[in-house]
Amino acid sequence: MKPTPFIAGNWKMNETIAEATALVTALKDAVKDVKGIDIAVAPTATALSSVAPLLKGTNIALSSQNVHWADHGAFTGEISVNMLKEIGCAWAIIGHSERRQYFGETNEGVNKRATAAIRAGLGAIICVGETLAEREAGKTLEVVSTQVKEGLNGLTAEDSKLLVIAYEPVWAIGTGKVATTAQAQEVHAHIRSLLKAQFGDEAGAAVRIQYGGSVKPGNAAELLAQPDINGALVGGASLKAADFAAIIRAALN
Repeated sequence: MKPTPFIAGNWKMNETIAEATALVTALKDAVKDVKGIDIAVAPTATALSSVAPLLKGTNIALSSQNVHWADHGAFTGEISVNMLKEIGCAWAIIGHSERRQYFGETNEGVNKRATAAIRAGLGAIICVGETLAEREAGKTLEVVSTQVKEGLNGLTAEDSKLLVIAYEPVWAIGTGKVATTAQAQEVHAHIRSLLKAQFGDEAGAAVRIQYGGSVKPGNAAELLAQPDINGALVGGASLKAADFAAIIRAALN
């Protein structure tokens, strides 16, 4: 049996507080009848505390786009696990390719952030994925393996209950290009084998693996039908309530 699908929207550096509250208000109405699917949105840090009360009592959870590993200290610009939990976040996106590419985040840093989040009861959506050059060089599985193994270092089967992996081929993020269903499933199946090796067959099978990279209403159903694809981490399409709702409903099929 496949795990419960999990569709999350990463709003990146978009939407003012006013725009974010309007968007989540529209989304709430569009998916209020959806059951059997986990849903989350990840607004900018400035909008988290405004969006949080609008999600109370709904079927939509709140996520941050990042989290630091320290409880407090001289880490200018960072946000701790406890600060996010106080706002009402249930999840944090960790190690997104844009964080790795533009801000120098490493597998070691991803591991420290994820460990701190999970051990404090905050769910971690850990992102992995290869660049176009790495795929063309035939290094996709090698790169993803390293990111998964180093990112999950030291985590246990118990920790895995708060873990989600998001496979996002970097070459497909915001480009309009999408991995074929076969390409996506191949990497998801490989990630599944790594999870089972680390956590055991039962726990490894229960970890959700999302696909991300230009997910749209038109391609969501085919991707989500693959045996090891358990949801989606959606970028641009999550900024339109109707499109995001359509992707969510695609997971019902």
